[in-house]
Amino acid sequence: MINTRTHGIIDYLMAAVLIIVPFLFNFGAVHEAALWTPVILGIVILLSSLMTKYELSAAKIIPMPLHLGADMLVGLVLLASPWLFGFADQMWLPHVILGIAEIGVAALTQRHSSYDATSSHTLG
Repeated sequence: MINTRTHGIIDYLMAAVLIIVPFLFNFGAVHEAALWTPVILGIVILLSSLMTKYELSAAKIIPMPLHLGADMLVGLVLLASPWLFGFADQMWLPHVILGIAEIGVAALTQRHSSYDATSSHTLG
């Protein structure tokens, strides 16, 4: 199992990869959706990471199980995006690899953070 602290590190790295790599490798030359799908999903990961109840967030609002469900959904959208948005005949491998990685990390992560365990005791 991946602990939630490690998951947070992976979240921020994945968000950076999804936001930066499409520009570095000019995914937009292939198709606008090939560029913007990972960028938008990277922003979603970044924002949800900043608001999740785990060690590396700024505002501890989103419960970890909900965060992991959102990660699964992001991974599925990323995985299916070449076919959903019509660019699979030109490019699909980066989206599929990163989508599978996102799903795998979510599936292997602990459902509750140590922050959740300590905060629930102090709140009553």
